[in-house]
Amino acid sequence: MQLIFEQIRTGGDRNFGYLLGDCSAKRGVLIDPSYSPEAFVARAAEQGLVVSHVINTHSHPDHVNGNERAVDMTQAVVAAHPLLRPGLPLTDGHRLTIGALTLRCSYVPGHCQDHVMLYEETHQLLITGDLLFVGKVGGTSSDEDARTEWRSLQRVMSEVPDSATVWPGHDYGARPSSTMALEKSTNPFLLCRNEAEFLQLKAGWASFKKEYGLR
Repeated sequence: MQLIFEQIRTGGDRNFGYLLGDCSAKRGVLIDPSYSPEAFVARAAEQGLVVSHVINTHSHPDHVNGNERAVDMTQAVVAAHPLLRPGLPLTDGHRLTIGALTLRCSYVPGHCQDHVMLYEETHQLLITGDLLFVGKVGGTSSDEDARTEWRSLQRVMSEVPDSATVWPGHDYGARPSSTMALEKSTNPFLLCRNEAEFLQLKAGWASFKKEYGLR
């Protein structure tokens, strides 16, 4: 097995998407190709990969707007949370095989009701969508959603090893990727001791960013 893993800047609001594949098996998937599906398909072709699936972490337009074009170019199957009614529903715990690679899907709502996270187990690649960014977390529209996001983040921290690398859906942090260990030790939202602290930080995030010079 020969791993292919590329983080691709798609445009939009500093969006990231991903190409993941097994070069030996000539199989690959596109993850959130959004604004630049042609670039993703071109990179897959350059790597000799047949694209089997277009995967969405969640249904927000800046993550799914490239689906139709990507499918037209590859005849791939769309894979996403069942609420999106995709060709392949990704339920919690679903495992998607890509050659010798395995993507484990976890349901992590909060930022969005249909949000899933993807974890490639062999190489410990954690594709977080808009749940977890470098130094930040995804936005929420209510305290109820924030509480749900808190529970999703607690699940991630308990289930994913510290050695896993973190690959977010946007370039919102100090660097384009991270590790779980680094996020646990530096991300202010993951340092919250309880749900109440998490909600308080969310409410005061604008002031926090200004105080610490964050973008």
